[in-house]
Amino acid sequence: MELHDHGLASDLEMMRRQAAERRQVLRWLLAGAATLPLISCGGGSDASGTVASSGASTGTLATPGTGACTVIAEETGGPYPADGTNTNGGSIINVLNQSGVVRSDIRASFNGATSVAAGVPLTIKLQLLNASGGCAGLAGYAVYVWHCDRDGLYSLYSSGVTAQNYLRGVQETDSAGNVSFTTIFPGCYAGRMPHVHFEVYPSLAKAATASNRIKTSQFTFPLATLNEAYAASGYTASVRNLAQISYASDNVFSDGASLQMATVTGNVTDGYVATLVIAVNG
Repeated sequence: MELHDHGLASDLEMMRRQAAERRQVLRWLLAGAATLPLISCGGGSDASGTVASSGASTGTLATPGTGACTVIAEETGGPYPADGTNTNGGSIINVLNQSGVVRSDIRASFNGATSVAAGVPLTIKLQLLNASGGCAGLAGYAVYVWHCDRDGLYSLYSSGVTAQNYLRGVQETDSAGNVSFTTIFPGCYAGRMPHVHFEVYPSLAKAATASNRIKTSQFTFPLATLNEAYAASGYTASVRNLAQISYASDNVFSDGASLQMATVTGNVTDGYVATLVIAVNG
């Protein structure tokens, strides 16, 4: 397969060519939407409509458009962002300008790299709300997510995976502010509670430059989910590391994680779905 390193601009051009087809499909779907029951955004639910969660509390999340929601905490991007803000081995690391970074399935490396991250399947569903605009969904924004693999290693930085760029990707929010990523459950490395990093950008075009980001933060998972997921093959080190850390002692979540605690459904066999509503000032 011939590869071209045209970065985000190339991805945007490909997406524009597909736009007409997508709009036609949406027209067909919307034609019958009036006959379908409404599905709430931002989390799994049981038959009564109560948000399903396990472990620690997820706090109170606003329904889109209700007029009141709390902005998620600003957090460090950590030492492995690969967004052009730091270096490794003397070179600036920026995955955001690599062709193929705009994608929903982030398990495989891309743009010439070939490794695929193994682990328990995880779907991440995020919804962006505008805290300064009545908590309406933020359409047309972009979210960049990244996290470690099941061994606690970060692609492009950690020894053994510096030539890989898996578990990193960018998605544009839909009309309700939703994005979704297919990935694997991240491992727990020494000194940190398991987490996923993300950056929010005002548009997909601006997501190629880290200086345009409007929010950098992290989210985590309920302890019950972590204990269950780490019983799976390949997560032995995570079991040991998790036993030595807590939300209270974590250097990011120790000041409170209610707005950064994902709602999780699923199991080790079928995979997990982690859902989080994120309020920012749009």
